[in-house]
Amino acid sequence: MAKVSAINKNNKRIKLSDRLYKKRQALKKIVMDKKISLEERFKAQQKLSNLPRNSAKNRVMNRCQITGRPHGVYRKLKISRIALRDLGLHGLIPGMTKSSW
Repeated sequence: MAKVSAINKNNKRIKLSDRLYKKRQALKKIVMDKKISLEERFKAQQKLSNLPRNSAKNRVMNRCQITGRPHGVYRKLKISRIALRDLGLHGLIPGMTKSSW
């Protein structure tokens, strides 16, 4: 089990990035558009840099929904490899069995 503070911090980042996503995308679009004047692009860049750092999508960590483990997480399932194996051993995932050869 991961530290509760780390899990809460990540959840806070997720909420913040979801809330400010549209604003951040609009500012990025202005900054990247070469047709807009340099002054307007610079103002947009300043507004973008004044937004909280944790509102960026790449600051969010992929964590296991069950244990909070930050590494070895399957993106599609949002479960860590260890939690997936544990659920498979208990028969909670249909079609998954422990391999043996």
